[in-house]
Amino acid sequence: MSTEFAHHKYVLAEVATDEGVRGMGYSLVFGGGGAEAVLAYLDARLKGLLIGEDPLKVEHLWDKMYRGDRGVRRVGIAGMALSALDIALWDLTGKAAGLPLYKLWGGYTDRVRAYGSGGWGRYTEAELIAEAERYARAGCRYYKMKIHHPDPKVNRARVQAVAKALGPGVRMMVDVNQKLDLEGNLRQAALLEEFDLVWYEEPVLSDDLAACAEVASRIRIPVATGENNYTRYEFRELIERKAARYLMPDVCRANGYSETLKIGHLAAAHGVALSPHVAHELSLQICGALANGFLVEYMDWAPQDLFEALPECKDGEFRLPDTPGHGIAFTKEALKKYS
Repeated sequence: MSTEFAHHKYVLAEVATDEGVRGMGYSLVFGGGGAEAVLAYLDARLKGLLIGEDPLKVEHLWDKMYRGDRGVRRVGIAGMALSALDIALWDLTGKAAGLPLYKLWGGYTDRVRAYGSGGWGRYTEAELIAEAERYARAGCRYYKMKIHHPDPKVNRARVQAVAKALGPGVRMMVDVNQKLDLEGNLRQAALLEEFDLVWYEEPVLSDDLAACAEVASRIRIPVATGENNYTRYEFRELIERKAARYLMPDVCRANGYSETLKIGHLAAAHGVALSPHVAHELSLQICGALANGFLVEYMDWAPQDLFEALPECKDGEFRLPDTPGHGIAFTKEALKKYS
């Protein structure tokens, strides 16, 4: 991961109550840049809207925060700030109820499959294969790699090398990361059709929903997108334009659990699968609650001293913890070391 981003940062929020129950939420800020702005917005603009309120009225509080600043759209910095607080409120609610969140929300399944994710553009071919094989040894039957080289034939050769090494027991996905235009995607996708890819991810700039829809209509690989979309309204347009068969909201960006659940139910009404972006330790609760939850994105990147415990990927899937709330906590040492 550090070949692409030297640092990540978490913006951590804790909600305390006069009855002693506490909830914890966080947003993961890729690359670390802007984390201070997320914290500043959370602290200066959103925190005051929660003080003195009933923390179990999560929908009311989410709406209060979402509508609390009409001059700022709930995307980017504002969306990530709201996400951290919403995740904390749901964690608190789960603890008060004595239930893990996926059961609180309906409890579709206690096991969620994962795909191994990485395949960074700066990897050598040998490093690519080594990583893919490591995820395969963990039982992952899916692996996603980046296709970032400016020559589409080079990308094809890298995909072919990994596919050959993994064999027929593992299916693959590729991630463009918004790096191509329409014509570039048409050329690239045509070279990858033979590999029976699960999906072709984020082909164009995330703001350009029309271009994403055109790519989806003109290539023969299903499109996945959504990690850089923030609200149910953006996802509604993706669905209406038939721009993707797999939607990938990020709970740390898409205004928290509350909005991500709405996106998931909206997708279900249109026969579209949900595969949340990163933060698998939080995303598991979403997929465990939804019949159309497909896969969580597994990146084994966390330092050993960061979390008290993480769900273990075994035989390619995660067993959801029975811990009330989302079940995730940072170690005391990490809070001192990384602050």
